[in-house]
Amino acid sequence: MHGPDTEQLAFDSQHIWHPYSSMINPPPMFPVESASGVRLRLTDGRELIDGMASWWSVVHGYNHPALNQAAHEQIDRMSHVMFGGLTHSPAIELSRKLVEMTPEGLERVFLADSGSVSVEVALKMAIQYWHARGKPEKHRMISLRNGYHGDTFGAMSVCDPVNGMHELFSGVLAQQLFAPRPEPPFDGGFAATDIAELERLLDQHHGELAALILEPIVQGAGGMRFYSPEWLRQARALCDQYKVLLIADEIATGFGRSGELFACNHAGISPDIMCLGKALTGGYMTLAATLATAEIAHTISAGGAGCFMHGPTFMANPLACAVALESLNQLEQQDWHSQVQRIESGLKQGLEPARALTSVADVRVLGAIGVIERHEPVSLAQVQPMFVDQGVWVRPFGRLVYVMPAYIMSDADLTTLTTAMVAVMQELDRL
Repeated sequence: MHGPDTEQLAFDSQHIWHPYSSMINPPPMFPVESASGVRLRLTDGRELIDGMASWWSVVHGYNHPALNQAAHEQIDRMSHVMFGGLTHSPAIELSRKLVEMTPEGLERVFLADSGSVSVEVALKMAIQYWHARGKPEKHRMISLRNGYHGDTFGAMSVCDPVNGMHELFSGVLAQQLFAPRPEPPFDGGFAATDIAELERLLDQHHGELAALILEPIVQGAGGMRFYSPEWLRQARALCDQYKVLLIADEIATGFGRSGELFACNHAGISPDIMCLGKALTGGYMTLAATLATAEIAHTISAGGAGCFMHGPTFMANPLACAVALESLNQLEQQDWHSQVQRIESGLKQGLEPARALTSVADVRVLGAIGVIERHEPVSLAQVQPMFVDQGVWVRPFGRLVYVMPAYIMSDADLTTLTTAMVAVMQELDRL
């Protein structure tokens, strides 16, 4: 079977819910036949340069021969086996690699299904940790305004309740605390007043707080904002001072996207718990991980339950683990750091002309992330076909027109991508 035919597309429109879409007024669909490198091939023969890397994940490009081989070799052995009472080499070697790569102190690995689930796992770890320490009253979370951590119920509760995507659920979600978003920009100065409100909230509420959860350095779907490493360093110190765990949600930023292997590295800090996902398998299939310190793991295990109370059916899926291990090997072999530096340079040069447009509020780049922020929201139904006509795949949301290309993207393709972005912004100004 290749791309969908007309009848299939009609079924899709009538019966299939796509992400954040309406079944009354479904968005335009562009059927894909195949994908290779940084290109999506549509069923009508058009090829699009993918600027989204399928929501941050396809860092090595599509149809990568080494990842394909890892999947083929593993599927001939076993595609899945339960992880309760059984183990296997792909999970062991992947976990070994994650312990080696991640910031110091993160030595215990819980393999989960998706990014949202890894956040759920992290929240449960924090709550169970304090319960095991005889402080069950420390069960609330503190998060940041403009933060985004996923779409499941626990994850939704720590997303921005006003500016996020889950406001209508606010009455049924766990009520968490929210500190102001970090204001100092990535390369700007820092003053003690910039983090004063977080300190006040921790001082006032630390007796009921299990953890601070944040996206280090890059706030993703909540605004694509980049903030000061010094702010993150100070937040780590405040968590230590007030005995609140620090959860770093690196689902979007992990594995090189921000210019460091993990965004925490910009600040030289280690969290108590870290969530990983998206690029973990190079975008081949869903897999996530939650890492914790040995002290957290030991405390939970010595508590009344005697174990950590979570265990997904497809936990540590061997096929996903084998591909993830190869993806991490490819990061090291292909010198991800030089690739991301090159992408960053191309994004800065290519997107800069958009800064002069009257509709544009800001242009910002960090690592392999490029953002054009407009004063007014864009209409996805209007703008998506405009990008397709330019031969690129860019999917804006709200006021943000952004890209996060695969690290393998050539300079020529990157120029085509950024030129198309600026051209569409110019066309919107003329309309």
